[in-house]
Amino acid sequence: MIARPLPARTGEDAVRVIRALGAHRYVRGRLCSIHAFAFEAVAGAHGGPSLPPSLADACRWARETLSDPSIEVDSKDPRLFREATPPELVGLLEAFWVPGAVADRACDHLLERFHALGLDVPRHAPFDETVEDDLHPLLVDAGWELYPLAELDPVRHRGAILAYDEPILFDAARFEEESAIPPRASLQELPALGLVELVRAVDADGELIEPLVVWTEGDDTYQDYVLRGVLKAAKLPA
Repeated sequence: MIARPLPARTGEDAVRVIRALGAHRYVRGRLCSIHAFAFEAVAGAHGGPSLPPSLADACRWARETLSDPSIEVDSKDPRLFREATPPELVGLLEAFWVPGAVADRACDHLLERFHALGLDVPRHAPFDETVEDDLHPLLVDAGWELYPLAELDPVRHRGAILAYDEPILFDAARFEEESAIPPRASLQELPALGLVELVRAVDADGELIEPLVVWTEGDDTYQDYVLRGVLKAAKLPA
């Protein structure tokens, strides 16, 4: 996969980009797995009455899950993860990455949970791909699959098809994708997000401490076109 830096300067920029990554017409499928610790921290930060409706179900689930005596909460039990909706992903990241009282409390709640369980509090820089395999617990794992080139609709997806300039170039890219062994999907993935990425991604002014990237796999022309549209929707320079 290829790491493509995003021109997001602040946490708010990053949230808008991630919202746009999941909302465009080229998304065929999505996978967003979020740990109960993350939703628990957001629930504690907001309190009951002020909790956004988009997060209510997820926060309720987190509290029920973490109170289940059959689950070791510091383990890798798959029951600790929720297949989250796009609004839940965006709402959760907004709670951590947009400065204010909610972000401060969410970070404090999450750190308190780690300290209470004796879990390691890492010191690496945010979004460091070299430590992804060692993150425990992994708190957010999110990515999107794009439609294969062969499934693009000539009307609905006309923009991406025309991005190849010549029909023969699109046909060649489609043939290469279809004939790849093993089959090659077009993917867009966020870096793995652990404790550091949620509580230390932005500074006190809300600026990202390290650049955010999106990992992509698939034809470059296709990915370039889709990402330009994502950045336009997020009101960021392409």
